[in-house]
Amino acid sequence: MSSNTTNAIDQLIQSNVGRTVSSRAVASQVILMTIVSFGTIFVFNILRPRNKVIYEPKVKYHTGAQKPPAISDSALGWISPILHYHEADLVEKIGLDAIAFLRFLRMLRWLFTAIAALVCATLIPVNLTYNLKNYEHSNTKPDILSMLTVSNIYGTNLLFVHIAVTYGIAGLVMGFVYVHWKNMVRLRQNWFRSPEYQQSFYARTLLVLGVPKSLQSDEGIRAIFESVQVPYPTTSVHIGRRVGRLPELIEYHNETVRELEKVLVRYLKGGRIGRERPQIRLNGFMCCGGEKKDAIDFYTAKLRRTEAAVEEYRYQIDKRKPENYGFASMAAVPYAHIVANLLRNKKPKGTAITLAPNPKDIIWSNITKSPGEVARLRMIGFLFLAVVCFFNTVPLFAISILANLSSISAYVPFLKEWADSSETSFAIVSGVLPPTVSAIFGYFLPVLMRWLTRYMGAHTHSRLDRAVVARYFAFLVISQLIIFTLIGVGFKSVSQVVILIGEHKSFSQIISNLKELPESINQTYIGQSSYWLTFFPLRGFLAVFDLAQILNLVWTTFKTHAFGRTPRDIRDWTRPPDFEYAIYYSNILFMVCVGFVFAPLAPLVAAAAAVVFWISSWVYKYQLMFVFVSRVETGGRLWNPVINRVLASVILMQALMTLTMGLQMGWTSWHWVATLPPILFLLIFKGYLNRTFDRQFRYYIPSEEELRLAKVHSARGDTSGNRLEKRFGHPALHSELFTPMLHAKMMPLLSQVYSGKIANDKAQMAEYGGQTMDTQVVSGIKIAGIEQTNLDYDPALYQRDRGELDWDARSMASTNIFGDAASLHPSKSAYYANGRSSPAPSMAGVGARSLAYDRYMAQGPSRLGTPANEIELSRFDPGQDQQPLLAAPQQMGYFDPRAQSTASLNSYPGYPTTPGDVPPLPQYPPQYPPPPHQPAEGYRMAPVHRPYASTPSNENIAGRGTFQRGYSAG
Repeated sequence: MSSNTTNAIDQLIQSNVGRTVSSRAVASQVILMTIVSFGTIFVFNILRPRNKVIYEPKVKYHTGAQKPPAISDSALGWISPILHYHEADLVEKIGLDAIAFLRFLRMLRWLFTAIAALVCATLIPVNLTYNLKNYEHSNTKPDILSMLTVSNIYGTNLLFVHIAVTYGIAGLVMGFVYVHWKNMVRLRQNWFRSPEYQQSFYARTLLVLGVPKSLQSDEGIRAIFESVQVPYPTTSVHIGRRVGRLPELIEYHNETVRELEKVLVRYLKGGRIGRERPQIRLNGFMCCGGEKKDAIDFYTAKLRRTEAAVEEYRYQIDKRKPENYGFASMAAVPYAHIVANLLRNKKPKGTAITLAPNPKDIIWSNITKSPGEVARLRMIGFLFLAVVCFFNTVPLFAISILANLSSISAYVPFLKEWADSSETSFAIVSGVLPPTVSAIFGYFLPVLMRWLTRYMGAHTHSRLDRAVVARYFAFLVISQLIIFTLIGVGFKSVSQVVILIGEHKSFSQIISNLKELPESINQTYIGQSSYWLTFFPLRGFLAVFDLAQILNLVWTTFKTHAFGRTPRDIRDWTRPPDFEYAIYYSNILFMVCVGFVFAPLAPLVAAAAAVVFWISSWVYKYQLMFVFVSRVETGGRLWNPVINRVLASVILMQALMTLTMGLQMGWTSWHWVATLPPILFLLIFKGYLNRTFDRQFRYYIPSEEELRLAKVHSARGDTSGNRLEKRFGHPALHSELFTPMLHAKMMPLLSQVYSGKIANDKAQMAEYGGQTMDTQVVSGIKIAGIEQTNLDYDPALYQRDRGELDWDARSMASTNIFGDAASLHPSKSAYYANGRSSPAPSMAGVGARSLAYDRYMAQGPSRLGTPANEIELSRFDPGQDQQPLLAAPQQMGYFDPRAQSTASLNSYPGYPTTPGDVPPLPQYPPQYPPPPHQPAEGYRMAPVHRPYASTPSNENIAGRGTFQRGYSAG
């Protein structure tokens, strides 16, 4: 092999050892992304006032006090709220999850601003001065970017300046993290104290996982708590019940409804019958083969079968079969947190007891999995993740080649002609194409990661988010940083072997020449810094592009005009979308890791990261104020795992600096030991954070006064009303099936779509809060016609569905919303004394009747006609009120056994059941004060006197006379 050939091979492979991009390409990428970003903002300013359902959906759809601030329709009117509304103003409007995300971005923007100022002011002069002085001694002709890095600094004490800078970076990180951790604990404790949380039923409920088969009953759940002698007894318990395949059947039915709606809307688009009936291909592949059938007839028959299957399964299901999980409610929110904290590291009877999540947060298909099954799924999942990581090297090879177009062009004729004829366009493409291809491949990874994590057994969406952050971040770091560096080193090693073989060297000489491999590692990861200078401008543009939501607007417009949109699509589209915290956190954390790793090696990377974090903080502040909502509020629960990965990124920076010192100054010099102390400092700092903040972050720590004034709920109300079972029962047991919906103007055309008789009927629409709507019965199924004015999601219904208030308060709010303010939910009537609300003063002597009875006689049964509003089930006799108004004096204790339900406490150790006995004082943890003196269970303090109106009013009477401060009616 000739020397020219070997030199050519050497140059070709050398060009691919890393994602090195020329300074001209970097400048082209920065300029292009800046221009495109400003253009995107200009388009956003034009589109925003005309498309508020996309850019400001939270103005119409919000819950409680979470209405966003006023915003002007002027071109730049969206900037003023971002500048003038701060954390204290927004915490009640957007929730603590959103506040935690914005605080994290705010911390990063100032942190990286400080880091960029430190490294640019310190290291750029050092690197540039050294490279200019030793230009002739450099192995390669450096460009301006490489002269600003540490790549050519060997065997000099100047490297200790870089080590000193890493100490400064570590100190800045620890300082910023401590301040923001402290403020997050304050915010989270305030969230625990908020009325929204204190009034939520799940806040005083505990989740029991891994219940042994012998204890899978309500009494078994109670026995688990008795075995650990918790200081506060449970008010009610509930073991999960087996539902079998019912959830799958319901989802299958609802998906069939969606498919039928789509084909009908497409066929009747514009209020006219289509030229051809829609067809569906069964058992085909890529639109080839299989059997064609009429889509409308197919989905109609399928819907009839699935609806019958669901009803049959519900009829046959045996609710008595228990599952391996359960729930237990406590009398007050502080009591639940105290017990959860005490049982945190214990496994009573082999179970795990934690605070119960919001029922909307539970992934019901995973909560029943046993620990063994979860372990098996995790092993399979990690193996699959390793396979994905392996195959991800294919796009990494492609990106590596694209990043070196300028070097490869010497050996590819058409690229050389392009580079010679138009240097500017070639530089732009070589700078834009690599990060763009990387972003395209990265778009699908989060979806795969989320599916994989759910497969591995996460039982709540919040736990799923934490797992996605951990695994997706690790995947990005391993694939984008570590594996790609190894790919570059492999290229370098192969190149050396090929050259030596071409020179006819012996095997021993080839092996001995691999001693230069460490230097290749050093040059490989430092040389990648120019690629990341093209990566960050793209990430900044993607943040701005996310603000404009152009793809969403274009796709919705295209879908509307090309296929039409179903009423269900419009309803879902008008609601504020959920913010994918896990994906955004993971991408930002990866940028944090890149910024830290290259800050002491290539200072411009830290400056680029700071710019992107400033852009992101403003963009996502607008998004969370006006566009996105949290799927389920967790109180900023992602903060802890996110900060852990920030600290891990700093440790990775220190490890890479240790490697750099060892390679550039020699391992035998022991100078690399100077880089190790910051790693130790960071580990100690992490332990300090855990000891100082972890318990306060996870649990509500009430003061003695807060514990004394805590709102205590009765065991009688929880047990007699089956409150826990209704709130934490599997949703498949009570969820309503979808009813097919069409636009009202399409309904007259159904007679031309279906053959046979069409009947008129009415149906209760779960999609509209149980309202009764006109339907047409065709081929055995009901299809509802939705008027144009009812297509948007009802804001009142949205508030009911999204609200985090106690289940009972939300039920009562729904009756006010949907026009039955006087009725009592049958399940609620048991929460009050004798199954009724607190009465008005007795009027039996004058023959008067209660206001609710008068209203019932005047209006008849509920207008909605649903079982949930059967007012005739409530009791109206105003003469029955057998409860004394004042509580009898009693000793300090938690419950009065004279009124305690024996179903809850008759087997609790130390709590007698005879009326004359008094329970002993429970033993309390030393850090918690004893519970205050409370009125007896089943008794209530005398209510403040209120005159009762003599004429019917529109107020709901369910809450009259309830004691406001101590015990509630339930």
